[in-house]
Amino acid sequence: MKETRAQRPRVLVLRALGLGDLLAGVPALRALRRGFPGHELVLAAPAALAPAARATGAVDRVLPAAAPGRAVPCTLDWTGPPPDVAVDLHGNGPPSHRLLQDLRPLRLLAFAHPRTPEIEGPPWYEDEHERDRWCRLLRSYGIDADPADLLLPRPHAASPAPGAVVLHPGAGAPARCWPVERYATVAGALRERGLRVVVTGGADEDELVARLAKEARLPDTDVLAGGLPFDRLSALVAGARAVVSGDTGIAHLAVAHAIPTVTLFGPVPPARWGPPAHPRHITLWHGPPGDPHADRPDPALLRITPAEVLHALGRLPGDRPPARGATP
Repeated sequence: MKETRAQRPRVLVLRALGLGDLLAGVPALRALRRGFPGHELVLAAPAALAPAARATGAVDRVLPAAAPGRAVPCTLDWTGPPPDVAVDLHGNGPPSHRLLQDLRPLRLLAFAHPRTPEIEGPPWYEDEHERDRWCRLLRSYGIDADPADLLLPRPHAASPAPGAVVLHPGAGAPARCWPVERYATVAGALRERGLRVVVTGGADEDELVARLAKEARLPDTDVLAGGLPFDRLSALVAGARAVVSGDTGIAHLAVAHAIPTVTLFGPVPPARWGPPAHPRHITLWHGPPGDPHADRPDPALLRITPAEVLHALGRLPGDRPPARGATP
């Protein structure tokens, strides 16, 4: 008899956050895929992340789930029997714990918290790197996880701007947005060196992208606004010479494609969200840590100058990206 979805055991993973969060969680998702090979792995995440989730090779389907900011969704549209395993990769507070507990999973994997003492998970360390954090959680439950297992396969689509330097001025919060006029200075200097510069932005960042394009005098062909579909964004990044951005999703995507990056950090340090140590990834950070929810660029971020960014770009390796399977 053909197996049906209801008969197949299911793992539900909660990570209803953004693109960068999903990509930082890839090592944990792949560990769960290996640890539960006969299960359907369901990721509770924003519906728009379904193409990125498919690209990881670890997720069978996405259960649409989202909330404003980085909040925990109020409910999950789960149907059928309770999950055989539920995994909290969203956070460490009772809201995410309770959301999964309400589904009555047979087993719940999560960090310990004093307000949910019935969960006997490992302790949460505030300053731990995001990739390491979730791999440690799984290892504490006997599931082997490798934080370096984060590369994505090459996209099938061709890049819309092969060999370009990609500038992405936006981020999920104003505190992480380096001033657009500084990006314009970097763009102008790169174009004077004969390099193609392309600017991208999220769906709600058209004004920011337009300002940068105008100040840098970029042609319309090099302005990719409106929030590119994941497949096209992935192809652009995978074919780029380098990516320059703040601490946001496109930086993680470049790391996943082993593309050189210069990432501008503030208010959160690279020790918590930065790329793996490798010559092709340079992080700029002057500290100290600040408020990630502030409504203006963080002072640490403002200490980074265009000259520093250009110097960092000059230090990046200039060879073509490594083949799939290379070290990130």
